[in-house]
Amino acid sequence: MSRKIAAFLIILGVFMIFEWVNLGFNLADGHPTSFYVVHGILIAVNIVLAVVLGIIGWRGLRGVAKQGGPVRDRTGDAG
Repeated sequence: MSRKIAAFLIILGVFMIFEWVNLGFNLADGHPTSFYVVHGILIAVNIVLAVVLGIIGWRGLRGVAKQGGPVRDRTGDAG
């Protein structure tokens, strides 16, 4: 994984957490309970996905740093 892709995954994860937490705080009162249940599930799932993306990106950055560059496959092409 290249540094650009790893950094993109980390930034995407941070943005997703910010976006969905912000949505959670901005939900207006007066909706039926099912509205809050569905949106609560959406928020929880998307925060878990954001954390997973951030972990993958972090591991990708650490792997690139340890190897001194992008991982290369058997043909010598950067992957």
